[in-house]
Amino acid sequence: MLAQWPPLPSVRLLMAHTPNRVTDPAQRPSALSAMRYPIFRQVWFASASSNFGGMIQSVGASWLMISIAKSADMVALVQASVALPVMLFSLVAGAMADNYDRRRMMFGAQLFMLLVSVALALCAWSGLITPWLLLLFTFLIGCGAAFNAPAWQASVGDMVPRAELPGAVALNSMGFNIARSVGPALGGAIVAAAGAAAAFGINAVSYVALLVVLARWRPPPNPQLLPREALGSAMAAGVRYVVMSPAIRAVLGRAFVFGAGASAVMALMPLVARDLVAGGPLTYGLLLGAFGLGAIAGAMGSTRLRDLLSTEGLVRWSCIAFAIAAAVAAMSSWLLLTMVALMLGGASWVLALSTFNVTVQLSTPRWVVARALSLYQMAAFAGIALGSWLWGIMADHGDVRMSLLAAALVMLACALLGFWRPLARLTELNLDPFSHWQEPATAVPIQPRTGPVVITIEYRIRDEDVPAFLGAMAERRRIRRRDGARHWRVLRDLADPQVWIERYLTPTWLDYVRHNSRLTHDDATIPAQLRALHCGPDGPRVRRMIERQPSDLHAVPTSGPQALTEPVSETIRGS
Repeated sequence: MLAQWPPLPSVRLLMAHTPNRVTDPAQRPSALSAMRYPIFRQVWFASASSNFGGMIQSVGASWLMISIAKSADMVALVQASVALPVMLFSLVAGAMADNYDRRRMMFGAQLFMLLVSVALALCAWSGLITPWLLLLFTFLIGCGAAFNAPAWQASVGDMVPRAELPGAVALNSMGFNIARSVGPALGGAIVAAAGAAAAFGINAVSYVALLVVLARWRPPPNPQLLPREALGSAMAAGVRYVVMSPAIRAVLGRAFVFGAGASAVMALMPLVARDLVAGGPLTYGLLLGAFGLGAIAGAMGSTRLRDLLSTEGLVRWSCIAFAIAAAVAAMSSWLLLTMVALMLGGASWVLALSTFNVTVQLSTPRWVVARALSLYQMAAFAGIALGSWLWGIMADHGDVRMSLLAAALVMLACALLGFWRPLARLTELNLDPFSHWQEPATAVPIQPRTGPVVITIEYRIRDEDVPAFLGAMAERRRIRRRDGARHWRVLRDLADPQVWIERYLTPTWLDYVRHNSRLTHDDATIPAQLRALHCGPDGPRVRRMIERQPSDLHAVPTSGPQALTEPVSETIRGS
């Protein structure tokens, strides 16, 4: 019934295609301004060192797989084995990052990856490595990355102000791609001169700098006002928040398609170097370096491009440019031309993925940001893992050129998706907690686990205000369900048509308190509209009740301190 009413005009997510301009140039953050913040700068340089070693390790693993495996799909599975853990474990990692110390999570993940890299290097040096053992090690390294990434990306918002967040995310991409531009070329030289085991050993050493920085970092305390959510509940809350947020859902869909198409270039690049350009490990390193240089250029130009293009426009043109890059790489046999195409692909890669990342972060409050980012990563890496496997099979049964041309068509389809489901352009949202709500006193003794708790809110609405009331309630329903309310309903009194009742429940009293603590300043405009539409002498009346089964009633009095219900009248602020 409510779906028939028009959407509320005050919804802040606008499907717009106009550029997102900043009118005052003095207030526009520059591409490097996030470097002014010491902790971000220190972690950035340490992460760049780790990324540098990771790219050397990637060259070693891919080229080692070519030498010990006989099929193209095994080569493509090297990248898939790194992407698959992100798809499998990111949500768990995101829930942990939102509920536990993010610095400790990053430290533990980096230490785990160091130990796995040492073991991989030792196995390679001793000649014990096999194709499946190599995939196991790369899978374990991917597991460490899966647990590190949500904590690191969510921590960026704690290191720099909100206005610097797009630039900081682009700088992170640039740091990775600086390593990509130099590391693979050096990695190819190391593999050619000393073998893959040396590349794995260098990667193990590269984790040390970041471990030292994380060990010394002392972030400001963030006291937990409420008990931590159980892991399962936290994961469900993250999924529910994303499912009930249209802007984030659109990002996840596009990220999956983009990852599936773009993965062909990265997964098949060793075969491009060997078969299409007729080179060796050094050529492979040069191709990866060209991709990285393009990504650096994309990151440096991202601020200017965001001023010129809308969010949707930037992603759409990135998809088209990547399709051109994949097609040229498929048809070219000249190293220089292929490198130029891969530079275009690298710029498109970083522009699209950083735009997805920023869109998720700017549309998510801090209490759930790591989970939202983890779900975004799951979507993107699911596309990368699936695409890497499919393109490898296609290359094994056909040829590399056909795989790359098919991937180019997928990227064009990703661009066309924007006409059907464009990415939302976000206005400036205030997602800070709306702290005016306070836990109410109750006449019935309750514990945090007491429940289920049923809440009803009674309004008096004039007939002429009913359409506006139902429009506001449509948005109210989305926010309530997104933040954990269950069985939300709106009811109308048949005896008094002006009486409308909003009803929902939470499993426990703690869930009720947590639900109201999640209200943001941006969300608070909806209860303000509902209060303005209420025409009663006092504010809307709130009742909070504990649900009980009839078999329990003989032991509980109907009045006094043990009563089952406690009607409360108040002006709604969170409720």
